[in-house]
Amino acid sequence: MFELASTAAISVSSIFLFCYWFRYTCRLIFSAATPQDHATGFAQAHQLCFQEAQLRLSHGATDLDGLKEMLDHDYAVLAGLMDRTGDAQSGIERHMLATHYRIAAVWYRAGSGISASAAHKALEEMSLVVAHFANSMGECAAAPAA
Repeated sequence: MFELASTAAISVSSIFLFCYWFRYTCRLIFSAATPQDHATGFAQAHQLCFQEAQLRLSHGATDLDGLKEMLDHDYAVLAGLMDRTGDAQSGIERHMLATHYRIAAVWYRAGSGISASAAHKALEEMSLVVAHFANSMGECAAAPAA
């Protein structure tokens, strides 16, 4: 019985620590700001709406489903562009942020019926991923010109 309890405790704590590490690493990626904002120009050139979604979220928007659709559209556009170019945001960082986006989307679906603040927070996380990808793509697009 003691072995079962200790195995369960170790397993649960390992899962908790992995989740904490994953979230902390994603936050570090978001906080690593580039010297110049490339997301704005890239968003305008590709008609992305994530900045409008971020603005609405910061002002306490109530149409959260509409904002989620905007973010999902922008994410799909950016993912397609990144798949075609292959240069921007490749490797583990891109996969981690894509996973973070999917987890936040699941969190939104689960939380939207229960708590508006949980759904709001999930959309904020999703918008951070989209903004980071747009900035990364804009930086790659600007690099040859430099």
